[in-house]
Amino acid sequence: MTKIVAHLDRCVGAGQCVMTDPDAFDQSEEDGTVIVLQDTPADDEALQRARSAVETCPSRTLSLTE
Repeated sequence: MTKIVAHLDRCVGAGQCVMTDPDAFDQSEEDGTVIVLQDTPADDEALQRARSAVETCPSRTLSLTE
């Protein structure tokens, strides 16, 4: 099972993850850091969106683990 992991100490609040997959990610109103709403993609389409979010994150905050 693939899980989304966020390394919050790296997050710069760019919001690329939210724009890529608003169902899985949000941003903290306090500091703009990522909030993972769904840490396990439900299907192949959700997994593809998660991969895109990982790839577009400018600070490499997100990763996928098996």
